[in-house]
Amino acid sequence: MKYDIIIIGAGPIGLTCGIEAKRRKRSHLILEKGCLVNSLYHFPTNMIFFSTSDRLEIGDIPFVSHGDKAVRSEALEYYRRVAAAWQLNIHSYERVIRVKRSDDGFEIESDNGSYRANAVIIATGFYDQPNMLGIPGEQLPKVSHYFRDVHPYAFQKLAIIGGANSAAQAALEGCRRLVDVTLIVREAELSHGIKYWIRPDILNRIEEGRIKAYYNTEVTAIHEKTIDVNGPNGVFTLENDFVLALTGYHPDYQLLTSIGIEISNDDIKAPAFHPGTHETNVPGCYLAGVVCGGMRTGKYLIENSRDQAVKIFDHLCGRGDKK
Repeated sequence: MKYDIIIIGAGPIGLTCGIEAKRRKRSHLILEKGCLVNSLYHFPTNMIFFSTSDRLEIGDIPFVSHGDKAVRSEALEYYRRVAAAWQLNIHSYERVIRVKRSDDGFEIESDNGSYRANAVIIATGFYDQPNMLGIPGEQLPKVSHYFRDVHPYAFQKLAIIGGANSAAQAALEGCRRLVDVTLIVREAELSHGIKYWIRPDILNRIEEGRIKAYYNTEVTAIHEKTIDVNGPNGVFTLENDFVLALTGYHPDYQLLTSIGIEISNDDIKAPAFHPGTHETNVPGCYLAGVVCGGMRTGKYLIENSRDQAVKIFDHLCGRGDKK
């Protein structure tokens, strides 16, 4: 079978593209290497969304949360209901290996089969591609680039590398659950992009000494029971049991470049696409969601990406901006 559209990624924006395909009566297939909304599933267990629940809604299905802001478990339940209500054609746990442009569309190869499509939408997000530190010891079992739950670190010395939302949330949960937390920040201060209800909390915990914080400081090596750190006063060693390297993530550039999508030659590394149609420099290949921002992973959120599916399908159906 040849599909009208194949969507790579079953996150919230990938789902909106599947919903738009159903609305336009176009055959579709969504390929997802993990579970439904895989990135959200791997978020911290107690994560609270910055956006209110109404801004996370897709497919004209209301999202009612218990508080002003939705939590992770509510979001997982909501997007399951959306996928079921719209009867989206989703293949979970099927990783895309290759996408190739052909004379009559695209050939897509996964680890479970091969498919053909007239067009492709890349909605892959970024959460599975952590920014590596590139230092000795980073591959030790004590090191993780993801924070799920604080319990494993109780009564342990935990070093958290990073100064943005993920690091702040992990540090706060740790200091309240009997974890010896040390925060190591490369910049001179914590990010001003930290959620407004978290920033004053963590600054107060640092000021009162419940969280130790080192600024203008980097970890240079990780060992079984210590870490080497370089700060304003030179190199020193800290006792350590676990490391959370929460230094951010990036899109799957290997997939993008293998398709032939151009990437900007700057620090942003943004993939090329037309803002009015979201079509890339590869005809028939579109981008949707956070992947559009390149290294600016906070530029495109669910709430400001929900309309991208309409732009894409307007173009596919011949009514969009073709400049």
